[in-house]
Amino acid sequence: MMKDDLELWSSEGSVDTQRTHLSVAMETPLPISSMSNGNSIALQRDDEYRERMLRIRRLTEADTSDKASTFGKVLQYLSIVLVILTAPFSLFICFKVVQEYERAVIFRLGRLLQGGAKGPGIFFILPCIDTYARVDLRTRTYDVPPQEVLTKDSVTVSVDAVVYYRVSNATVSVANVENAHHSTRLLAQTTLRNTMGTRHLHEILSERMTISESMQVQLDEATDAWGIKVERVEIKDVRLPVQLQRAMAAEAEAAREARAKVIAAEGEQKASHALREASEVIGNSPAALQLRYLQTLNTISAEKNSTIVFPLPIDMMTYFMKNSEAKALAAMADVINK
Repeated sequence: MMKDDLELWSSEGSVDTQRTHLSVAMETPLPISSMSNGNSIALQRDDEYRERMLRIRRLTEADTSDKASTFGKVLQYLSIVLVILTAPFSLFICFKVVQEYERAVIFRLGRLLQGGAKGPGIFFILPCIDTYARVDLRTRTYDVPPQEVLTKDSVTVSVDAVVYYRVSNATVSVANVENAHHSTRLLAQTTLRNTMGTRHLHEILSERMTISESMQVQLDEATDAWGIKVERVEIKDVRLPVQLQRAMAAEAEAAREARAKVIAAEGEQKASHALREASEVIGNSPAALQLRYLQTLNTISAEKNSTIVFPLPIDMMTYFMKNSEAKALAAMADVINK
């Protein structure tokens, strides 16, 4: 195939001449003698012109890349000669050092150098034709500023968060995006607003861990093409309007008071049932009442006070009540007899 291309190159002249002939041929309609016999000839000629166009394009690109590579090799040799002539002073410029947590992405004549990022440690660059960019691989912390968000149930809240991320691929972070850190921070703000806008207020207040994990997955997928790894996202604070805070506090207080009343009513009901059972037990056993008196005296005496309680038997009061009733009945009988 390469041999045929070279023969086509040598037989048909320069690339410019071929381009001129090709453009004229593409603009000129193909001659067709008859509709029945000319269709196959037209399709065959069309395929030939397309194949010729692809060959010329490949040869043009190969010629351009060969010229660029040849010019680059010449500059590379000249740079090496310059280093040798200016040695040992040029060594201070050619040798660079990056730390353990850094990587160096080298560009030679504007093209990314093969082999990926260099480091950690010492590496060599050629003066005048090599440039490099340092990339820090340590985890960075971004404090997302408070974002005013309208929730799904039309409540305005202010939410802020913290994003922990690092550079996972130094070459991609330099070659694929202009500023990977700034892009990640802007994307974190947008993702926070979009995520909170699709949630209800009670979900934001009660499901922070779920929301944080969802944001982390979304950011990690979006920044993977930039060579960024989002490690963790945390929701710091959710600020509510003052009026809404007062309304929620009043609602919570009313709910607590209602629960307290219900609990007190249930306690009184249980206490009344217990007192009824106790009265039945004491009514069946008169000695139990006397024992209850003694227990009450023991409880009062344990408090070390000056109160003295004398239990009065109820039977004695019953005796006096019966005598008074008998006297009243006798008086009424005397009045009737008179």
